[in-house]
Amino acid sequence: MTLHPTVKSVTDRIIERSAPTRAAYLERMRIAQGKGPARAHLSCSGQAHAYAASGEDKDALAQTSAGNLGIVTTYNDMLSAHQPFETYPEQIKAAVRSIGGTAQVAGGVPAMCDGVTQGEAGMELSLFSRDVIALAASVALSHNTFDAAVFLGVCDKIVPGLVIAAQAFGHLPAVFLPAGPMQSGLANDEKAKVRQRFAAGEVGRDALMAAEMAAYHGPGTCTFYGTANTNQMLMEFMGLHLPGASFVTPNTPLREALTVHGAKQALLLSALGENYTPVCDILDERAFVNGIVGLNATGGSTNLLIHLVAMAKAGGIILDWQDFSELSDITPLMARVYPNGLADVNHFHAAGGLGYMIGELLRAGLLHPDTKTVAGTGLAHYTRDPKLLDGELSWQDGPETSLNPGILRPVAEAFAPTGGLRRLTGNLGTAVMKVSAVAPEHQIVEAPVRVFADQDSVKAAFKAGELTGDVIVVVRFQGPKANGMPELHSLTPLLSILQGRGQKVALVTDGRMSGASGKVPAAIHVCPEALDGGPIAKLQDGDVLRVDAVAGTLQILTEGVAERHAAAADLSGNQAGTGRELFAMFRNTVGGADSGATIFGG
Repeated sequence: MTLHPTVKSVTDRIIERSAPTRAAYLERMRIAQGKGPARAHLSCSGQAHAYAASGEDKDALAQTSAGNLGIVTTYNDMLSAHQPFETYPEQIKAAVRSIGGTAQVAGGVPAMCDGVTQGEAGMELSLFSRDVIALAASVALSHNTFDAAVFLGVCDKIVPGLVIAAQAFGHLPAVFLPAGPMQSGLANDEKAKVRQRFAAGEVGRDALMAAEMAAYHGPGTCTFYGTANTNQMLMEFMGLHLPGASFVTPNTPLREALTVHGAKQALLLSALGENYTPVCDILDERAFVNGIVGLNATGGSTNLLIHLVAMAKAGGIILDWQDFSELSDITPLMARVYPNGLADVNHFHAAGGLGYMIGELLRAGLLHPDTKTVAGTGLAHYTRDPKLLDGELSWQDGPETSLNPGILRPVAEAFAPTGGLRRLTGNLGTAVMKVSAVAPEHQIVEAPVRVFADQDSVKAAFKAGELTGDVIVVVRFQGPKANGMPELHSLTPLLSILQGRGQKVALVTDGRMSGASGKVPAAIHVCPEALDGGPIAKLQDGDVLRVDAVAGTLQILTEGVAERHAAAADLSGNQAGTGRELFAMFRNTVGGADSGATIFGG
């Protein structure tokens, strides 16, 4: 199928825009490649230090080897998504020994959960944790003793941080090994109903706790289609996972077989073999365009509008939100997964999942078919499903028809003709909105604003019965420079209640919402942020805004707002406690959301 002209034009524009920075990056990678296997350059003393505790692998490391694999792990047993990684290092070591190689845990990196820190002070470290993860993973690989790497990570900031680090060491091959989603528990829509009833005071905390424990009940990723599972989708569309690896549940024979195969594959792709495939060759402009198409086709998390920009920048590729918007306009919404539908990711996977979707998009000319991947050249590899046949892992052709059209549809019969994300522009600035779960009648809201400086003030106004009539809730001084850009997901239940009462309601904020943002229109990531003197800092209660996801506009309708002085922020409560004092450097140097909200390169 001929490549869609918009996919081609957007890709060409990205290549042209990125030419100087991409060339400089690739030159650095070529120089690193030319130095050959890293261990040969270490002194005998340095090598002895590196191998001293490697047990049965010591002789192979010191003498000859089919390669040494670095394991970067996000294991902890406090978070369900990362607990399965506890057993991965031993599986990986045994796997690569069987082909004459060795593996060492290069280092661990932090992994935090937005679900735990939601509405708490720790959420102000969440976005910054992505860049901390990138730094920590770089420290892990800085010993320069590895021929390839595997990255064990799943959730919100973890995968983007690991991808940034993988590109810093982009001369090395790398395979990303996921843990998979937990098995389905209490349905996500039932959980949401209990949350709303609790917010309305109709049930007590005991009922809320019981519902949450029934939803989040075992090892693996949360089963809704938020940022964590959007990350997993991207790793397949961009060629860093093995085909079909994303949504295989933990602690199953197939999951273990994929881990073993992924470890071997990482070494087979090293410069010591015949099929050298470094990360810098996989993550080119075409791979990022494929990822954006996947984001839109699945109705994925708005957080990736920040993360993908930062991930691309690490490889010298410059993305902007216009790229996302133009690709959204020609990408059909093919999936309905909660919060965009009732199904969870396990149901999506059973319906045909990513393999079916990639096949459909390839046939429609909406993906670059010729990208390099860890499975080989060509995205067609990712239309095949992994199977265990008589204990042996193999890939077979995936379904060419959806097994559940209520969850997954072909391009020609998509749920919507365009993707799930919108770029909004106007005299308030630039913002983005996830519209895949927003009903058409709620996509345009023109109403007076109520202005708040934090989400707790919104909750207090709601409880006091102040949010009556049509209203646009503005929550400002929530950008990366102000307080680390925490998610405001805890506002979703109360805003949904207002909408359910028949009020026209929207949220406008320079903060983040969530990968699980749902039915209420939310214009988020407003740039410039309030702390930078953006127009959002000049709004007052009663000013009228128009949030229009159909036209893609975000307009102040009240006259004279631009001439006002910007409101001053009281950020004294955000400077210390729960480690926030250690992140002042991040707040002082971070770039805007539209440039990836990263400390790397502004």
